Amino acid sequence: MTPATPTAAQICSVAGLGEQALALLQQDHAQQPYLAVLMENGLFKDAIKFLAYSLPKREAVWWAWVCARRAAGAAPAPKIKASLDATEKWIAQPTDENRRAAMAAAEAADEATAAGSAGLAAFFSTGSIAPPDVPPVPPGPYLTAKSVSTAVVVAALTGEPEKAAERFRAFVDQGVEVAKRIKLWERENR
Repeated sequence: MTPATPTAAQICSVAGLGEQALALLQQDHAQQPYLAVLMENGLFKDAIKFLAYSLPKREAVWWAWVCARRAAGAAPAPKIKASLDATEKWIAQPTDENRRAAMAAAEAADEATAAGSAGLAAFFSTGSIAPPDVPPVPPGPYLTAKSVSTAVVVAALTGEPEKAAERFRAFVDQGVEVAKRIKLWERENR
């Protein structure tokens, strides 16, 4: 049996949305309509957080990677490119070795960059955050979503500030496309 899709209220209870976003939440909101309300009200950062917490981890990391890649441009700095490449490798082959390589590349790129945050999201998605030779320490349940939302927001704010709203919309649209492709919201409409 497939688990039930969390309600918008359940996601909001852990996503750390702002007061204005929470004031727009109605108890019967499903995820997709609530996300639309956030976008209609120009609450882009809250919409990104909400979507990052809604998507499964691997798909969320892919979304962050796509946004970070777009923000990096055609000729990213070598450390940014290395982080993007390592994260892409983990997305294609989510092994522990690739996950740890994504983390190392993210640290080199700077975790405050979109590419670094995307790599950090991959690292927090599964496995242990402790070194390989010590007892495992699982990552917190929401560390991937936090890193994904950071990556997408930073990507939208990178470059020309006057185009940030346009990039926010484009990046949320990209995340919605991911949700549709994996049929995230089909179960909540039944």
